[in-house]
Amino acid sequence: MDNATEVFQPLQVDDPPVVAGYRLAARLGAGGMGRVYLSHTQGGRPVAIKVIRPELADDPAFRRRFRREIGAAQRVRGAYTAELIDADADGVPPWLATLYVPGPSLAEAVARRGPLPVPAMLWLMAGAAEALQAIHGAGIVHRDLKPSNVLLAADGPRVIDFGISLASDVTSPTASGSAVGTPQFMAPEQAVAGEVTSATDVFALGQTAAFAALGEPLYGDGPSATVLYRIVHEQPDLSLLPAQLRPLIARCLAAEPEERATLAEVVEWCRQRLGRDADAGGGPAVWREVTGPEVTVPAPVPDPTPVHTMPLLAPPRPTVPTGSVETAETAGPSERRARRRRTALITTVAVTAGALLLTGLAWTLAEGLNRLRDGDTAASSTSGATGSGRSSTSSPESSGSSSRSSSGSTGDSGAAKGAGDKASETSSPSPTAPKQPRAIGVAPLNLTEKNSLSIKDLETREDRKGDIRFTCEGDGCALESDTSVITMLFDEPGATLDTCRVALTGAKSHNFSLAVAAAGSEFCFKHPSGDIALFVIQVKSTALPNSGLSFVLGDLTVWRAA
Repeated sequence: MDNATEVFQPLQVDDPPVVAGYRLAARLGAGGMGRVYLSHTQGGRPVAIKVIRPELADDPAFRRRFRREIGAAQRVRGAYTAELIDADADGVPPWLATLYVPGPSLAEAVARRGPLPVPAMLWLMAGAAEALQAIHGAGIVHRDLKPSNVLLAADGPRVIDFGISLASDVTSPTASGSAVGTPQFMAPEQAVAGEVTSATDVFALGQTAAFAALGEPLYGDGPSATVLYRIVHEQPDLSLLPAQLRPLIARCLAAEPEERATLAEVVEWCRQRLGRDADAGGGPAVWREVTGPEVTVPAPVPDPTPVHTMPLLAPPRPTVPTGSVETAETAGPSERRARRRRTALITTVAVTAGALLLTGLAWTLAEGLNRLRDGDTAASSTSGATGSGRSSTSSPESSGSSSRSSSGSTGDSGAAKGAGDKASETSSPSPTAPKQPRAIGVAPLNLTEKNSLSIKDLETREDRKGDIRFTCEGDGCALESDTSVITMLFDEPGATLDTCRVALTGAKSHNFSLAVAAAGSEFCFKHPSGDIALFVIQVKSTALPNSGLSFVLGDLTVWRAA
């Protein structure tokens, strides 16, 4: 298996070669917010560039949230975090750059080699806890700590991705009733959209550690609603965990936030059991075995090589040394002969160029006269056949051509248009060219069996009178609408307005089952007003219809009058 091939994907035709001066070397992945690329700093250090989707970038509210998250992430400094080094919330498109961590995620490492040994587990928990200390110290709650957001570098873990985390002093996304995070790694208070604190991340740390020790989520797999129900109402089975780790993980998973271990206690507990290995710097050999072979990072993309052309004129003669005067008399015989040859050559070139110039002018004049004569002949023929000149109902194009004729004739001079007229018509934009509708994005939106979504207002309603509803009947759930037609996309993620336009051609359904939908599935809607909407599912929970736990969480993008 070629790990480099899996990690570094070649750029596609729709990928930009450069973002804000960073030359892109490879594609690293894509998500709900946009695409991630590998690039390098001026000094050659690899960085990960996240480029925001245009649909979201066009939304002023999203830019405000993104700018706020950048400001919060810039305050985070820690040995076990991927530092944010550059960003621009007002860029076109918005983007951010973090240090690239050359190593697999915890999820990838466990899938490749299975559960981690106890010494590596101690290093993992201590490093992740120290990273969370740095994050919390900047006033941020991560909210989405999970195995895919923990990278395993050669010298320890790195906690990444603050894409949905917000500074603790701003309004939480859960205020609208939406549970933000990944269901398998949520804390009980997060699953019920309660208050999120630093203790919420401690619970997620315990779940992440349990996954690394077991090779699977502690609360099991399955539909999101089922997993969330277990987290809220059931005690986890810790009997399969290594005996050395059970006490610490049990404290992290306490149901009440105030009863959970602090991050300082986690770090100290792990250091005591690592003993002298705790001061080994890069970690024991077992940790480096977990990370797998080191992946070779592609080299920086060089700047384009400038194209140099040969000079049209000969280089200047060397400067005569100061104090000497070179004349025809003082120059030697060989120099005088060379000078006469150069003079003759220059004279020949000048005469030839002048002849060519005169010939070209004469040909151009003759050609113009021929075209003018042909146009007059055509006009006379037309006049003779019809008994009249151009009628008063001439098209605007021909009228415009007549007005440009130097003779002022009302005959058809379209055939005699010069190249300048054609160039003018080509370069002038058509006043009737359609403008691309501006995209408006909103995220996240939580649809339940009690509310609905309004395409016009771009928000959820507390009743069922909106344009898009989430419904569950019998054994299945669906998206339905009384106003809009619906279709589901089955191509690669990253739908655009044109993608939805094509998919909605001929669509007639107002109801679409969610049986085959999953996180990342995309649905297109067309409203009678002409608005086209794209709904991208982030979390789907449909296992327990009519239980009050079923929902679908996603991002909405709308193009007005598209």
